[in-house]
Amino acid sequence: MSAEATAPLTTDTVRELLSDRKIFPGLPDDLDEDAELVLDSLGLVWLLHLVEERYGLVVKPSDEDISGLVSLRRLTDYLRAAEQGPAEGGGRDER
Repeated sequence: MSAEATAPLTTDTVRELLSDRKIFPGLPDDLDEDAELVLDSLGLVWLLHLVEERYGLVVKPSDEDISGLVSLRRLTDYLRAAEQGPAEGGGRDER
């Protein structure tokens, strides 16, 4: 596991994951933690792929979870909760 995989996810690291303008063209570089965040399905899939690749965290949010991911803060809180332990379908991938 890389050092990156053991570091906790923060709003800054999640903001960095959202910085690819090809995937997230409408998001500003200085996205405020509480600004409205709307991710399309492709964007969400790509973000979860990056989280798995970089942090070894496999997350499979339910429709209810997805509907709550409305800001950078809420997205970060959701990912950090998944880091804390095996939530339903989530948790660190121990490869």
